[in-house]
Amino acid sequence: MSELITAELVDLDLTAETKNDAARSLAKRMVAAGRVTDLDGFLADVAAREAQMPTGLDGGIGIPHCRSEHVTAPTLAFGRSGRGIDFGAADGPADLIFLIAAPAGADDAHLTILSGLARRLTDPEFTDALRAERDSASAAALISGERDPASGVSDVPPSAPDAPSAPDVPSAATPEPGPVPDEPFRIVAVTSCPTGIAHTYMAAESLEAAARTEGVELSVETQGSAGFERLDPAVIAAADAVIWAHDVEVREKARFSGKPVVDVGVKAGISRPGGLIAEARGKAERGEITALAEGPAPDGGGDGAAGADRTHFGVRLRTYLMSGVSYMVPFVAAGGLLIALSFAIGGYEIAGAKSVADHFVWGEADSWAALLNQIGSAAFGFLVPVLAGYIAYGMADRPALVPGFVGGAIALTIDAGFLGGLVAGLLAGAVVMAIQRVKVHPTLRGIMPVLVIPLIASIVVGFLMFIVVGKPIASLQNALTDWLNGLSGSNAVILGVVLGLMMCFDMGGPLNKVAYAFAVGGLADPTSGSLKVMAAVMAAGMVPPLALALATTVRGRLFTRTERENGRAAWVLGASFITEGAIPFAAADPLRVIPSVMAGGAVTGALSMAFGCTLRAPHGGIFVVPLIGEPLLYLLAVAAGTAVSAALVVVLKGTRRTPQEPAEAPAESEAPVAAA
Repeated sequence: MSELITAELVDLDLTAETKNDAARSLAKRMVAAGRVTDLDGFLADVAAREAQMPTGLDGGIGIPHCRSEHVTAPTLAFGRSGRGIDFGAADGPADLIFLIAAPAGADDAHLTILSGLARRLTDPEFTDALRAERDSASAAALISGERDPASGVSDVPPSAPDAPSAPDVPSAATPEPGPVPDEPFRIVAVTSCPTGIAHTYMAAESLEAAARTEGVELSVETQGSAGFERLDPAVIAAADAVIWAHDVEVREKARFSGKPVVDVGVKAGISRPGGLIAEARGKAERGEITALAEGPAPDGGGDGAAGADRTHFGVRLRTYLMSGVSYMVPFVAAGGLLIALSFAIGGYEIAGAKSVADHFVWGEADSWAALLNQIGSAAFGFLVPVLAGYIAYGMADRPALVPGFVGGAIALTIDAGFLGGLVAGLLAGAVVMAIQRVKVHPTLRGIMPVLVIPLIASIVVGFLMFIVVGKPIASLQNALTDWLNGLSGSNAVILGVVLGLMMCFDMGGPLNKVAYAFAVGGLADPTSGSLKVMAAVMAAGMVPPLALALATTVRGRLFTRTERENGRAAWVLGASFITEGAIPFAAADPLRVIPSVMAGGAVTGALSMAFGCTLRAPHGGIFVVPLIGEPLLYLLAVAAGTAVSAALVVVLKGTRRTPQEPAEAPAESEAPVAAA
């Protein structure tokens, strides 16, 4: 642990006023220590994680954290704020800020150490000692575990004031257990969060501490970044109730079938563990049994994102579809770029080349082009099955993979295409969820997820796709293809406007992903219309970061120093078709930035469609311009949208009274940090 934090990574007088400034101040220390290679890239990853769910915790704690390719080694920086910083906690601002950085490929040992720290944050004795500490080196030693908080605090008088502690999380050092019955109440729990570094383990620690106080026997399975060790089936079988505190899908839910389930967001596991245990007791006493835990919680309640997903069907449906799209995109990217590269080498006629397994000449460029084309086509062949399989997986976990893939393959067989894959995935997930709700004899439970459910669901989905819904969907897919091919004039322009608005509204969010999925779905069976759609989508997606980069260049005084630094990075992000590069600007000033970039995206999408630009690669930005039909007009469309958005941003920001220079003061005070 000592290698994760040093005195140079501790700031006991953090002067930042916002969570973004706090993250930047602490991240600069990581850069100076050689732990982070790209400050803005890392902060973009932190902001993306923060956008998923606020990282403030009750008790005055903020734990911004992320996994990032810009991190060279697992690192922790700590800052203590005198005035407090809002990290979204219900009880107010945080004064203890822990910035946790993990490399994209961090090893399990380091992640386990970080998870250990996360558990300690629920200990009031630990947090009180940090609030009283006056020496950076001693604070680092306290955080790393080299010094026991009970051993005293360096240079601190005994009268140091107490600080608020996290509610409902009693100290594990001095539990006050209630009466323990002969047969203790047994609970099994699962905790997880999107990043799997902090909240996952803090929720586990809080639940364990509350269970000790309540005299409850509790076993927790933490599904974190370091992997997870499954609870012993015998422990699950003996449990009286189950608690899920999670913001991502619980893995292998079927293990908990037939138990009362309390299903909440991970923050509830941290802030009110005692209440969750009481709720689990109540459900067990009332006999509220969950037939199969693959679907929504029986009470439909919950906290945070997880609770919202279980309350609104539309949100759940979006989650299912995005699960499929997220697994499909790597196939699209790899296959599409290989095919595009093959066209660059051998021309479009290379698609009709004979199999390289029979005809390959090492010294011929056309043979290599054909090889790349056929590898890319093989990857593209998985698009629809992967989409369907992982939509089903998002709905009903692993037992739904087989019927999902089978349904997706059938969609290809009957020419139902991308739409067929969507329907097949939803059907497979629904069928599996229905089967899982059927009560079976305990002796059959072991073979249900690996044999019975995949077998029966595959038969049902196959019947539905071949006999019932397949042909209508194929007809609809063909009609959509014909419509796209026939688009011209105002119809094409209107579609370009709509796609541009969707790409720029939430910049990497659900609407953006829907537009992108629509475009890449057309690449599975490319036509002139679908290639135009792909070109318009990528062009519009490049506009937001490029526009903000241009605006910060021509009117820098309208932006804070932090935004001007982000603007320099946005040039590269926009040129690479990474729309998320504009998120920091939108988060800071959404009412001015979002409408501006939407207007520019609509202009670019419309011009791209009007010019008849085409694109066979699903990604790449300006780096795949040689593969774009009408490349000069395409660049003109991107430039026009960028200029429109930048102009609107400048005009709208210019209407408020003077730029935010007062906010620069804290940033200026951070200047020495980079050299620390």
